[in-house]
Amino acid sequence: MSRRFLFVLGSARSQGNTEFLARTAAEQLPEGPEGVEQEWIRLAGLPLPEAEDLRHDSDHVRPASDTPAGMLLDATLAATDIVIASPLYWYSLSSLTKRYLDHWSGWLRIPEVGFKGTMAGRTLWGVTALADRNPAVAEPLIGSLNNSAAYLKMRFGGVLLGNGSGPGDVRNDTEALARAKTFFAGETPPARFPNR
Repeated sequence: MSRRFLFVLGSARSQGNTEFLARTAAEQLPEGPEGVEQEWIRLAGLPLPEAEDLRHDSDHVRPASDTPAGMLLDATLAATDIVIASPLYWYSLSSLTKRYLDHWSGWLRIPEVGFKGTMAGRTLWGVTALADRNPAVAEPLIGSLNNSAAYLKMRFGGVLLGNGSGPGDVRNDTEALARAKTFFAGETPPARFPNR
């Protein structure tokens, strides 16, 4: 299977710092016939319904491909690499991003999808911009992505961190921009839960 990157943009702001950092990293991916495919989905404005907790119900129906949930499911299943580009909101993922990940729980329970088996071995990445200069404040976001990948037996490429609060601020973070140049070339070990 050739590599196909799905970039899930979870910011409430279009063309914000996180998106700029993700696009800077994506520019380094090979293009052309031997390159990788890229799909970009902006969650803001996408009428994705709240995820329903159907864990104990028997009715697990695949969403139609012409619905927001079905389109996201199809794009997720088609990707070898999923990049969650979410700004750090209150020290974790944005609500838009969390809603997308909450749908994963429902997708796990659609028998014909085989979501957990399909996702195993694929790679989850993260990109985020934060206003704090201390990268430790992003640990809840990083932990959420790592643990989600570990549960699904995915690989985890880590999280590209950049500093920026106001529009365009991340352009001044020269260290983050330098890291972006090689981010997708980094190691992608199997995700592991902490202390396991």
